[in-house]
Amino acid sequence: MINLNLFKKITLWVFLGCILLSCQNEKSSPNTLTEEEQRNGWQLLFDGSTLNNWHTYNNSKNAPTAWIVKNGTIYCDPNSESQKYDLVSDKAYKNYEFKFEWKLEKEGNSGVFVNVQERPDINATYHSGPEYQLLADSHPDFDKPLKRSGCLYTFLPQQNFVNIKTQDDWNESSIVQKDGKITFFLNGKITAEMDFNSAKWKDLVKHSNFKDYPEFGKHINGKLALQDWSRGVSFRNLKIKLL
Repeated sequence: MINLNLFKKITLWVFLGCILLSCQNEKSSPNTLTEEEQRNGWQLLFDGSTLNNWHTYNNSKNAPTAWIVKNGTIYCDPNSESQKYDLVSDKAYKNYEFKFEWKLEKEGNSGVFVNVQERPDINATYHSGPEYQLLADSHPDFDKPLKRSGCLYTFLPQQNFVNIKTQDDWNESSIVQKDGKITFFLNGKITAEMDFNSAKWKDLVKHSNFKDYPEFGKHINGKLALQDWSRGVSFRNLKIKLL
């Protein structure tokens, strides 16, 4: 005779196991959108195999670049002999949440710029766009609080201290901007907040190393940019949701 209670328990365990396995499989697939993300309006900015949605700053898509697609990541090859160009999103954004995963090689240094104005008369992304700093804890500049990962670079120290993950693990970051008010997150913690419309921000810029760039920090919309630097950096799961 079948033990109905035991049969029900086994059936429930199998059912829950299938759900758990399904969730794990969905979560573990990089550069894809889950059904929930699709329902909530997320869009992929990297498909895992091409640099569609991105181009080098002030250059055509066919310009020689250190940026390549490698093993499902956007990778900046530090050994490339190509001229250094930052990678810029094809579209400009104003109100959004942008999330991405990244990792650096030993003593690595990179960044993500926001509100970048791409114009021939602006020579570099950082001449207009503030930076979400990416820095390996092993980098010599780690002892400088204004340069640690998740900082609003050179303007604010980490609001909450966060170490990045080990070299082989992926860090999770997000940037939320709404009408010029921006929040940086690193591995689940808020690391910076600023209102780019505020007198405080304007005063900080006025007394910074960026004061000689007339377009720096003046905008609350613009393109996103990934920084080409001297050490390898990898990105994946770049996703954006308009607010």
